[in-house]
Amino acid sequence: MSQETLSDFPLELEGADAPMVRFRQVTKRYGNLTVLDSLDLDVAEGEMVTIIGPSGSGKTTVLRMLMTLETINEGVIYVDGKPLTHMPRNGGLVPADNRYLRKMRANIGMCFQHFNLFPHMTAIENCMEGPVHVLGLPKREARERSEELLEMVGMADKRDQHPSRLSGGQQQRVAIARALAMRPKVMLFDEVTSALDPEVIGEVTNVIRKLVGEHNLTMLMVTHQMGFAKDISDRVCFFFGGRIEEQGKPADLFGNPQRERTQQFLSAVKEAS
Repeated sequence: MSQETLSDFPLELEGADAPMVRFRQVTKRYGNLTVLDSLDLDVAEGEMVTIIGPSGSGKTTVLRMLMTLETINEGVIYVDGKPLTHMPRNGGLVPADNRYLRKMRANIGMCFQHFNLFPHMTAIENCMEGPVHVLGLPKREARERSEELLEMVGMADKRDQHPSRLSGGQQQRVAIARALAMRPKVMLFDEVTSALDPEVIGEVTNVIRKLVGEHNLTMLMVTHQMGFAKDISDRVCFFFGGRIEEQGKPADLFGNPQRERTQQFLSAVKEAS
C-alpha cells in the first residue's frame, strides 16, 4: 500500500461513529528497522482491545506512540477525533508543538510494567500530583478524587504509605488509581502484571476487570497472559512484523485462529505455560 502524505489525512474525525483511537498508515522506524509498518487500527469508544504477539512485533510501540513517548515517521494517530502528534495549521497538518501535545496527552492514562510511582510521595500524594499540577485542581478536590480511586482499587488503607512500604501488586494498583485520577478518555496497560509475583497478579487483574465492567473507558492492553486477554477483551489483535496479522473476538482468535503465524504463536505460548 502506498504511503499517504499529511495532506491526505483529515484535520479531524467527525461523526457519531468516529473511533476514540485511530491509527492510519502509521509507520515507525529505528534506522533500517521498521517496528510498525503502515499500521491501521481503530478502537471504538468504550472498547477493550488487547494486543498480543511475539517480542519485537510492535505491541508496546503502539502504546508508547499514544503516550507521545515515540515519534511517528509516517501516518497520523487520532484520539477523540483530533490528531495526536500533529495539529491543524493553514488547512493542513503539521507536527504538534509542546502546548498542543500537553493538551492531547491529558486524554490518555498509562500504567507501566514497573509502576513508576514517585518514591518520595505517599500513595495519595502520587494520585494527587497530576490533578493538582497538570489539571490545576484545588488540593481538596484532588484529594477527594484520589481517595475515591484508592478505595476503588482496594488501597484506601494504604493511602499514607510510601511505595517502598507497598508490595508490587499494591504499587501497581496505586499506579492505576494515579492514572485514573487524570480522568483520561483512553487507558493503556503495558504488561502491568509481568513484574509481579504470581500470587499478587490477581490483585491487579481484578482491578482491570472492575474497570472494564463498571466504567466506559476506552482501553488498550499489551499482555502475555492469554487467559486474562481472553476473559477481559472485546477484541484481540495479534501483531507480527509491525502489522496486525489477525484480529477478532477472543473466543474466535483463541479458539479458531485462521492465520498460521497466529496458530504457531498461541501453540508456543501454550507449551511455555
